[in-house]
Amino acid sequence: MFRSLLTQRLQTAFDKAGITVPDEFTPAVVLASDTRYGDYQSNAPMVLAKQMRTNPRALAQQIVDALEVTDLCEKTSIDGPGFLNFTLSPAALANHLLKSVTDDHLGVPPAPNPRTIVIDFSAPNIAKPPHVGHIRSTFIGDSLARIARFVGHKVITDNHIGDWGTQFGMILHGWKTLLNTTALDANPIAELLRLYKTINAQTKADPAVLDTCRHELVKLQQGDPENKEIWTRCVALSLDQLRTIYAKLDTHFDHYLGESAYNDKLAPLVDDLLAQGIAEISDGAVCIFFRDLEALADKPCIIRKTDGGFLYATTDLATIDHRINVWKADEIWYVVGAPQELHFRQLFEATRKRGQNAKLVHIAFGSILGQDGKMFRTRTGESVGLIEVLDEATERAATVVAEREGFTEDEKAAIAEIIGVGSIKYAELSQNRLTDYKFSWDKMLSLQGNTAPYLINAYVRTRAIFRKLDGNFTVPTEVSFTDPAERALALKLAQFAEATHDVLEDHRPNTLANYLYELANAYHSFYEACPVLRSEGTMRETRLLLCQATSQVLRSGLNLLGIQTTERM
Repeated sequence: MFRSLLTQRLQTAFDKAGITVPDEFTPAVVLASDTRYGDYQSNAPMVLAKQMRTNPRALAQQIVDALEVTDLCEKTSIDGPGFLNFTLSPAALANHLLKSVTDDHLGVPPAPNPRTIVIDFSAPNIAKPPHVGHIRSTFIGDSLARIARFVGHKVITDNHIGDWGTQFGMILHGWKTLLNTTALDANPIAELLRLYKTINAQTKADPAVLDTCRHELVKLQQGDPENKEIWTRCVALSLDQLRTIYAKLDTHFDHYLGESAYNDKLAPLVDDLLAQGIAEISDGAVCIFFRDLEALADKPCIIRKTDGGFLYATTDLATIDHRINVWKADEIWYVVGAPQELHFRQLFEATRKRGQNAKLVHIAFGSILGQDGKMFRTRTGESVGLIEVLDEATERAATVVAEREGFTEDEKAAIAEIIGVGSIKYAELSQNRLTDYKFSWDKMLSLQGNTAPYLINAYVRTRAIFRKLDGNFTVPTEVSFTDPAERALALKLAQFAEATHDVLEDHRPNTLANYLYELANAYHSFYEACPVLRSEGTMRETRLLLCQATSQVLRSGLNLLGIQTTERM
């Protein structure tokens, strides 16, 4: 990465020039805000000059005099009040381009400190179909897992499904009294949801039904064979259908350890926390207090209710024990909506009190809204089913693909699914995860603008070059940039490494999505300005190399977002 190389060279220059900098200081090297002055820039002289009470331009000159970047830059300048600007040399760009195109990781260096990271995402409830609200967790979590693995971390993905709780009392009662076996065979989750809704409505009208459901739940918790068998089948049927949906999304999990996996650990955990003095009894409940933290001083974490029941926090603490002790997690990332912020603050502080040192991160996100700016729901006010969204996206894409000639029906169906599912994913991943966004079919399926179809089409255009090529492409030994559009594309390709690593700095896949959009724009500018197949000699080989590199980066980058590509569309 040129940015990291320039950062290292700056730090070396400080030592060579005898400039004393704070131990924690790292010079910020960023993309130049005005490319007339260079490709990268740093405000390090101004930051240091303020601390040292000296002239920033004079300090900048000291740094430049000690700076050794002739192998990277054709020009280094001091501009404005003390900005350092770096213009990469054609040779450096050419060397990076040649190396990256034959590298499995396309020039992306491995993480300097590989970690074992557990990523907790998606987490639907058993016996309920995943809905549009699961889009953000599933897509963000899957993308972060792909990217973290790509840069060398050991990643363990865990779908912490909701497979235990009060809703099962209602499902058990419904199974025994209202089950339609034909409907269960046809669509298990839909039938289980019908049972839950029907019994739930009955409990509101008749308290006796609620008592029956509670009794069924207690029997399950006590290990009643009949109820355990029904519960086991409900979980198996739900997981089968969930895996079908995840296969459609090309999303994979290493584990499906739900809440039930930790049942036996909860009582001993609470007893241990009481024995250590980390938890205490308050008004009959067992709580962990955070009296030393002003924001949580009046918000204790309850881990056992007055009736002896356990809570999500209890299960989550037991889950952390498993992830640290068994999976040896250095970090645990929770891709869960922003409304759960308080829960995770309590959970993380409780873990800190227990002396566990794994880094815990709540990767929060906002909501998906309808065009009216309200929560995205069906006309009846219910959550929109995820599978219905995916099916509609594929159907809408199919109407566009149907107009194309030269494809078989099977090819059209495959392309429609790639575009449809990819459009839903990219519409999510191109957003800042913390903001709410409006769900728009027209925008996400458009061939223009920052959309999956636009990026997939850019990839298709790169491949079209090689279908017309007479003979096979071979990587050239010599590269020469003769047009500004060539250099601009080479520079943008070199920034793939930076964009990929930047995603993990703040867990924002939109950093990579936005980079890919910029790359596609750079390629289209190059494509319009620089004839490829009609050029000759080194110019032709250079342009073919740029097309090949763009193709590789677009395909790899989209794959890191969980989006497939097609050779034609």
